[in-house]
Amino acid sequence: MYIYMKRKFLFLLVIISFFLLGIGLYNALNSGKIWFVYPSTSQYPIRGIDVSNHQGKIDWTLVPKSEISFVYIKATEGRDFKDKSFHLNWKKAKANGFFVGAYHFFTLCKSGKEQAENFISTVPKEIDSLPPVVDLEFLGNCKERSSMKDVSNEIQEFLNRVDSHYGKKTILYLTYEFIDRYIGPNFQDHPIWIRDLFKHPNTFSNQRWILWQYKSRGSLPGISGPVDMNVLNGELKILTLTK
Repeated sequence: MYIYMKRKFLFLLVIISFFLLGIGLYNALNSGKIWFVYPSTSQYPIRGIDVSNHQGKIDWTLVPKSEISFVYIKATEGRDFKDKSFHLNWKKAKANGFFVGAYHFFTLCKSGKEQAENFISTVPKEIDSLPPVVDLEFLGNCKERSSMKDVSNEIQEFLNRVDSHYGKKTILYLTYEFIDRYIGPNFQDHPIWIRDLFKHPNTFSNQRWILWQYKSRGSLPGISGPVDMNVLNGELKILTLTK
């Protein structure tokens, strides 16, 4: 009986250990602390980052020592939030030779019209800037979950106003979860920036992804904390597409 109970205890201990190991591995992969994919530099030579106030003060004179060519900078979120580091990051990144664009974090709790107005009032209209980006994901978003039709209508309102103001097609930053819940077959006339930390991105029937975030905890000179790493699918000129 003693030997049986001991074996049973050891078996349960092994099962629990594997379970905890699996959770830890999943969290590490999902957070980008470890990764299984590194895009080929020959296939994807043009690389970039996206930054916000979360990165703290960036020494933009050091960042050019990396392989980075372009930078997307958080400008706004929701109806009235403005990233306090946006204007400084925008100015410094351009001054140090990077191709620069701005992104807006779209919240499900506010209208597309209000959010577009927030973005337009913050981001300068400059002909050499990269197309605007709208960040569409659940992480960090409000808990409200409307229907696909309602959310699609608000996103479309945002896109109509931002596209018209800047004269460029807004890029949709997407996760697979958000695509499944709210995007579906919609917005096929807008380019995609896909987040996939595990593998090469899935293809879409009529949409070609042009940006891929493959890592969320990259390390670069001039930036003290982790930073998102991205590659461009093609040449830089595809980011300058106008309407």
